[in-house]
Amino acid sequence: MELGLRDKVIFVAGASRGIGRAIAEAFLREGARAAITGRTAGSLEEARKAMAAIAGEDRVIAVTGDMTRSADIAGALDEAEARLGPLHCAVANVGIGRAPLGIDVSDDDWEADIAQNFTGTMFLARDALKRMLARPPEQRAGASVIMISSIAGVDAMGTAVPYAATKAAINHAGTALAKLVGKDGLRVNVIAPGNILFPGGSWEKITSSRPDAWQRWIDREVALKRFGRVEEIADAALWLASDRASFVTGATIVVDGGQVR
Repeated sequence: MELGLRDKVIFVAGASRGIGRAIAEAFLREGARAAITGRTAGSLEEARKAMAAIAGEDRVIAVTGDMTRSADIAGALDEAEARLGPLHCAVANVGIGRAPLGIDVSDDDWEADIAQNFTGTMFLARDALKRMLARPPEQRAGASVIMISSIAGVDAMGTAVPYAATKAAINHAGTALAKLVGKDGLRVNVIAPGNILFPGGSWEKITSSRPDAWQRWIDREVALKRFGRVEEIADAALWLASDRASFVTGATIVVDGGQVR
């Protein structure tokens, strides 16, 4: 299916590995140009080289930075547009939880999870939308922001409270932002992944010691009785960024194999 993404400029935060990397690679395979970000220069450059092998050196750039800091976000967006062109879609794949389960969560852990999971996502969405809005209507046609949250923000699933709360906040903020910028032709959507298994990811670490027990849990909790793949989240992002989803905004798209009840 032709998605009309050729030569569009895509900005993907958290693209060194996992979901972010899969999203960037999927856009490049569709002919888009991509700016990828991450905190660690070495792993980010490794990802960039792999993506350049897919699409060409001139179609992907890497910008190291902390996507919870406004200055780093602005600098990365500046470099992306200077080297690749006007932004078409920003993917805010920012955050992971550090707070423990239960109610005994320190102030530092609460504040860290809010900054990492919610504030960074909002800063990137805000700055990307401001850049899109600064362009004439015909130049921003089809532009959008995609935010990555979690099914932990859709239903209470026993995850750490700060993580779940911040992911729920992203889902709500996506709807609120969509209502603000819809009149200007911009779209904002959220993808809420379920249990996504990939090398080096949290689920690989969790399940490695007792794979049979975790598979029984998956069989019980997930309708499709398996973990998800990063490519399945990437496919949802491709669709949301394309004109095939031109009437979709303010939505939280759950991609979880049928786990949320």
